[in-house]
Order: sequence, then structure tokens, then C-alpha cells
Amino acid sequence: MVIKRQKKKRFEDNSVLSDLAFLLIIYFIVIAGFNVNKGFLMNLPAKDSTRIVLKDNILRYELDEAGTIVSNGNPVDIKTAEQTIRSAATRNPNLALVLTVSHASPWQSVVSFVELAQKLKVESFSFKMAVE
Repeated sequence: MVIKRQKKKRFEDNSVLSDLAFLLIIYFIVIAGFNVNKGFLMNLPAKDSTRIVLKDNILRYELDEAGTIVSNGNPVDIKTAEQTIRSAATRNPNLALVLTVSHASPWQSVVSFVELAQKLKVESFSFKMAVE
């Protein structure tokens, strides 16, 4: 007697893979919601804005190669700069703060000064690289 064997049928149910793909999509959407960018936010002027800044309203600082803050040719610490900027901002609400950064200045010094400007809520802040 010959026994007929049945061929094994392939499992062609793709619903398991589609469920897995759906769960992975949900997972990545949820994870993306928890990704918090902790950069600094500053308001940029509008493209068609015509804001005029007077020369007397500009407060200039420099960062040298060592990361030292320099004001009018004299080195100052961050606390002194904070007090000067705070008093100038209360006297003049249209204060514009300009920072000139040396190419060899440590990055953390630049970030600390930008955070100071953000903390003091300076409306107009600009920084540029020093011409060597």
C-alpha cells in the first residue's frame, strides 16, 4: 500500500509582518516625540524688517583666543559683563549686543556668552568672526 504524502504548504499570511511594521512605526513616532532639542531660541528679524539701530545703542564685546571676554580693550569676567549688559538694557530697551569671536576662541566661551544674552533677554544680538 502506497501512502500519499501531502506537500507542505507555505505559510503566506503576511498579516504578522504588517502588524510588526505597524508597531514599529508607532514606536518610532512615540520615540520621536521625546527627542527634545535643547538649543537656544532667538528671534530673528523678519525678512522685510527695517529696524534701525543707533550707534549709541550698540554694546560691543570680543572673545579672544583664550576665551576671555574683552570690553573696550579691557578683559572682564562673565559676571561683570552680565552686570554691564543688564544695566545697559534697563537704561536702553533698544540695546544691540555685538560679539566678535576670535577663530581660536573655545566654543564653550561662545555658547556661555550666547546663553548670557538669552538669559538677559537681549532683543538684538549679533556675533561675527574676527578678521585676522
